[in-house]
Amino acid sequence: MLKLALVVGARPNFMKIAPILSELNRYPEEFEPFLVHTGQHYDTKMSGVFFDDLGLPTPDVFLGVGSGSHAVQTAQTMIAFEKVLLEHRPDWIVVVGDVNSTIACALDAVKLGIKVAHVEAGLRSRDRFMPEEINRILTDSISDLLFTSSRDGDANLLAEGITQEKICFVGNVMIDSLRRFDNYASQTNALDAIGVSVAEYGLVTLHRPSNVDHPQQLASILNTFERVQKRVCLVFPVHPRTRKMMIDFELMERVDRMTGLMLVDPVGYKDFLQLERNSLMVLTDSGGIQEETTVFGVPCLTLRENTERPVTVEVGTNTLVGLDEERIVAEALHIANGHGKKGQIPEGWDGRAAERIVQVFRNLSRSPNCQQLTAARG
Repeated sequence: MLKLALVVGARPNFMKIAPILSELNRYPEEFEPFLVHTGQHYDTKMSGVFFDDLGLPTPDVFLGVGSGSHAVQTAQTMIAFEKVLLEHRPDWIVVVGDVNSTIACALDAVKLGIKVAHVEAGLRSRDRFMPEEINRILTDSISDLLFTSSRDGDANLLAEGITQEKICFVGNVMIDSLRRFDNYASQTNALDAIGVSVAEYGLVTLHRPSNVDHPQQLASILNTFERVQKRVCLVFPVHPRTRKMMIDFELMERVDRMTGLMLVDPVGYKDFLQLERNSLMVLTDSGGIQEETTVFGVPCLTLRENTERPVTVEVGTNTLVGLDEERIVAEALHIANGHGKKGQIPEGWDGRAAERIVQVFRNLSRSPNCQQLTAARG
């Protein structure tokens, strides 16, 4: 039996771990999974409601790391998670995505001789000013199994010297959650609660420090929203960080004057899917939303100069618009006039990625060399 520690830290992780944990639980005679929540996102709006919506159990371990600088979060996570590993001694840890918890827990495991599987490996933006890019590169470099969501991820890893036998293309596990809960999401009253109609609004998300932590940059983005909301109503579930910055930079009075920009509190997973699926367009700086809109066939404008998910641009509905006000407004009006980008669903985004991930672990557990594969490094 393989003992696996599944690690979540921030909201994007929850949708990726939920289907893996559910699939592992189908084989109780083969796996002993336990869930560790580092607490990088910890309050009800950013964490609790997502656990409820996704049917995730109460974590077996909650580290309560909380907010802080990258150094503080990483260090505190490593100190707390090391104790968990020493107590439970799992055969593997499974980390997902690219948040601080991902690299912190991977480092702990490697130094204790515990094997690491990284889900969503190989994503690259080529922008090392992004903290997430550093987390991705470092985690991939020390992982024993690298589960990729798109074929370009395989190519990136091979180019960096990762050996082929460590790389497993499994598809996009986040889409497993989307496909599982989409029908439930359609039964929510999210649109009625906000007061919008299908395909008559744009959905906005904004949270990256490079966009919201600088007053001139945030003001420039609000300039684009001010112009777009005159043509299309914009629904904006506001990340706590973004709201704080708008207040600190004294931008809230200006925001309040925009009658077509509707600020709402962060919403749960099912409600967000409902808003996303039924929107005319999405304006975002998120990574995962680029993937979800591609599956929904909703045009997405990404307010960044690069993306670690190029397949959403090459195959899907995503358009990189950067931070140029004129281009953002022009592309948004282009969509509003009925000319939104069409796309296709990439390979492996079929709702069965978790099955493929767990099958890899089942093959390991059945191998005559399983003890060698899961033993400590030396």
